[in-house]
Amino acid sequence: MNLLWDQHACLPLQVGTDVGVLSRFGRPGPTFVSVNAGYSPHSFADSVALLNYYRTAAACHPELAVIAAVDDIEAAGATGRIAVAFDLEDSNPLDGDLANVHAFADLGVRTLVPAYNHANRAGCGCLDTEDTGLTGWGRALVQEMNAAGMVPDGSHCSERTGLDMCEVSTLPVVYSHSCMRSVWDHPRNVTDDQARACAETGGVVGITGVGIFLGPNTPTPEAMIRHLEYAVELVGIDHVGVSTDHSFDAEDFVAEVAANPDLFDESYTRWGPICWMPPETFVALGGHLRARGWPDSDIGAVLGRNFERVARATWRDRDRVATVGS
Repeated sequence: MNLLWDQHACLPLQVGTDVGVLSRFGRPGPTFVSVNAGYSPHSFADSVALLNYYRTAAACHPELAVIAAVDDIEAAGATGRIAVAFDLEDSNPLDGDLANVHAFADLGVRTLVPAYNHANRAGCGCLDTEDTGLTGWGRALVQEMNAAGMVPDGSHCSERTGLDMCEVSTLPVVYSHSCMRSVWDHPRNVTDDQARACAETGGVVGITGVGIFLGPNTPTPEAMIRHLEYAVELVGIDHVGVSTDHSFDAEDFVAEVAANPDLFDESYTRWGPICWMPPETFVALGGHLRARGWPDSDIGAVLGRNFERVARATWRDRDRVATVGS
């Protein structure tokens, strides 16, 4: 079976949540899921508490395995377990301290978005009206991520910030969960220039399964394939992947949008409650691509091997993942 790699999915951001829902990604063969562990409202202590809980709970679950190295994914798959690591959607959980990049890397965070939708100390977000790109601190952050083995992620960032990340980074940059703006004009989607710059770093654009980014709230295989095929035509088969961005906390997220209007805008709400592609549809996506005439090698690249290549180029293998005190 081909490797299946979901570069971004969302559990409820609460200690005590049921991590067992990740078993919905279950299938024969190696499977990797990156779980979000915090975004702009979270502090270092908040995200550390979440990571410590997620790690402990996943380690106790018979269908999950928290991994430290890329080769652990195949080993987990051989025993029927889903491999899990983590990501952050904003630099705010760093509490302004670049040393915390390494602390998070030791806790299993392998991908980080500098700015979630709006400007912060690192740079600008995709919903900002003024786009000044990465700040000096943001450039230092990208360099620290390179040193720590953490992948820079342009999803949620502004166009200029994303382009600056590609210029600064000495290792691949990804847009872990972003669709193509030329297919569907949403401010969260990436421009052709962003996708090309990402590919030039050796990176990957991960088409997301969020309905409002695929089209008018249409999280269907057909909508996703439109974005996939456009992206492949634009930047080549080696630079396209999939991230469901599936929200296991859908009701919580809808409430979060309502409670934090400063973090979102009407582009998130105009089509009603957001719909997500479920893991079960993602697991079956290869069949839809095969029916479209995609060769198995291309399906394997997009559904897993491209993100794996980025991980092998970036991650620093760790013999252990420590528990960091909050």
